[in-house]
Amino acid sequence: MDWQVMLSTFGLIFLAELGDKTQLTTMMLAAQSRAAWSVFLGAATALAVSALLGALLGQVVTRLVPAHYIHLGAGVAFVVLGALLIAGKV
Repeated sequence: MDWQVMLSTFGLIFLAELGDKTQLTTMMLAAQSRAAWSVFLGAATALAVSALLGALLGQVVTRLVPAHYIHLGAGVAFVVLGALLIAGKV
């Protein structure tokens, strides 16, 4: 296992998830149900499966598409989404 990759991934995902809609939804569900552990286990499982799908699809895509094009596509997507958010279209 590459511990540097694992720790940097943890840090990046942890910071990216703070205050996002997933965390807010989890807080709302815990407040409504008053079953914090059940909500935690459901949310943690969903995030783990989502991350697994992302990692597996990322590995497959990099076999088919050169990394340069993936980086370029991701950059363009972020710029377009940012412009749409600023324009109030999303």
